[in-house]
Amino acid sequence: AVMKPLPESGRLVVDRASLLPDSGLRLRGDEPVRVAIRTQADARVTLRLADGSTRPLDGSGQSFRLDVPARLLAKAARLTVARRGESVAIPVPAVDVVDPDAPRFVALRNSNLDAQSDTDAVTILRPTPGGTYKWFLFPGTVLETTATRGAWTRVRLDDALEAWAETKDVERADRTARLRRVASNARVVAGGPAARWTDVRIPVGERPAFSVAESADAIVLTLYDVASDVDIINFPTNDPTIRDVTWQQVATDRVQVTAHLRHAPYGYLALWERGTFVLRVRRPPTVDPARPLAGRVIAVDAGHPPIGSTGPTGLYEGDAVLAVAEALKPMLEREGATVVMTRTTSGAVALGARPIAARRAGADVLVSIHLNAHPDGVNPYRTNGSGTYYFHDHAAALARDVQRGLVKWMGLRDLGVNYDNLALARPTWMPSILCEGAFVILPDQEAALRTPEFQSRYAIGILEGLETWFRSLAGGGR
Repeated sequence: AVMKPLPESGRLVVDRASLLPDSGLRLRGDEPVRVAIRTQADARVTLRLADGSTRPLDGSGQSFRLDVPARLLAKAARLTVARRGESVAIPVPAVDVVDPDAPRFVALRNSNLDAQSDTDAVTILRPTPGGTYKWFLFPGTVLETTATRGAWTRVRLDDALEAWAETKDVERADRTARLRRVASNARVVAGGPAARWTDVRIPVGERPAFSVAESADAIVLTLYDVASDVDIINFPTNDPTIRDVTWQQVATDRVQVTAHLRHAPYGYLALWERGTFVLRVRRPPTVDPARPLAGRVIAVDAGHPPIGSTGPTGLYEGDAVLAVAEALKPMLEREGATVVMTRTTSGAVALGARPIAARRAGADVLVSIHLNAHPDGVNPYRTNGSGTYYFHDHAAALARDVQRGLVKWMGLRDLGVNYDNLALARPTWMPSILCEGAFVILPDQEAALRTPEFQSRYAIGILEGLETWFRSLAGGGR
C-alpha cells in the first residue's frame, strides 16, 4: 500500500503504526531484526539499547531503519525521535530470543482441510513466510520451533533445513529434547491381485518430516531428522510395480529411500500407520490402444465456485465450465470411461473436497476445467489463449497432450504448458492437470463460451488429449 507522506512543516509527527519490529517476534540471537519507523525527513532517530548504548537509524526520505542482531533487543529498548527541539521516546517490542539449551517443540495440526480428516489431511510448510507450498506433512508430526513472526512459525526439519508453517497450524508439544528418529528394516508389500499399488513400509517410530521426488523410473523419499538402521529390505518375488529399493544416509540426520520402478511413476501416497511410514506406489493401468479410455475412471472437475472470474457481460466462470464438463462427460462415457463429476450443480464445492472425491473413486486421472483472467493492469488482448497446468512430474506428459488438443480444437493462441502449484494439480495419487481453455474476460471469447459448439470444442480438446496420453501408456511411452 502507498503510504501518505507526513507533513514536513509544523510540529514533530511520528507514524507509530509503522514501528518495527512487531510484537511476538521470536528468533535466534544472531538473526537480524529490522528496527524502523516513519517520521519527517529532517528528524533524527536513535535506538537506545538496554545497556545504555545508542545507534542511529539510517534515513531515506521519511523512512528510518536499522538492522540489529535479535539478542540486542531481548531486553527493553526504545527509539528516540528528535526534530527542531521536540522529541518523543517510543518503546521497541522485545524479541524473544531462542535459547539453544531450552528448545521448544510443536506438533503440526491441520486447520484448513475442507473435508473429512483422512489420508488427505496434511499440514503445509513453506520455504518462506507466506511463500509457495513445498512440504505436505502428517498432522501430529513433532518438530523443534526456531522462530515466530506473528502468523508464521519456523520449524526445523533437520540440522540443515528449516521451513515455515502458519502459527494456527502448530500447537505446543510437551517435549524438552529433540528425538532422533531411526528407520529400521523395511518391507515391500504388494497390494493384492485387484490392487494397482505396492507399499514400501519403513518403521520409523514417530512421524518424520519428509518430501517425495520423482525421476524417470523411480520415486525418492527423503526422511528428515532420521538416521537409518536398515539392514534388510524384503521384496515380493514378482512385484509388477517396484523392482527394488535402496537407501542412502545423505547426512547425519537425513535418509533417502529410493523405490526403483518397473515403469515411469504414475502416482503415490504418503501414509502413516502406527509407527510405520508407508509409501504407496501406484502402477499405471493396462490400456487397450484401440480403445484407450475403456475401463478408465476419469475425474472431471468443473472449477469454482467459490470465487471464479466473470466476463464483461456477466458470464460466470463456474457456470461456463460446468457446461463444458457436462459436454465432456457423455463423450468420455461413449469411449467406455467411468466419469466422476466433482460438481454437478451451481452450488459451491470446497476446494479440498474435490481431489479427495477423485481419489476415493479410484480415478485414473483428474482434469480440472477453468477459464482464465488477468488482474487489473494487464492487457488480456496481448496475453490470451489456452494453457494447461501440472505440478507433479507424472502429470507433465498428460498436460502436454491435453494442451495440444485444446489448441487444435479451440483455435486460440498456444500459451504452453505450465508447472504451477495449484490445489487441483497437487494430488499425488493420479496424474492431475488444470486447463485454462479460454479467457472469459474477453468479449469475443465470453460470447463463444455461451455457445454449445464452443463448449463442445473445449471438451473435445480434453477428450483427444486424454486418448492420446492413455494410448501412449499402452505403447510403454510417456
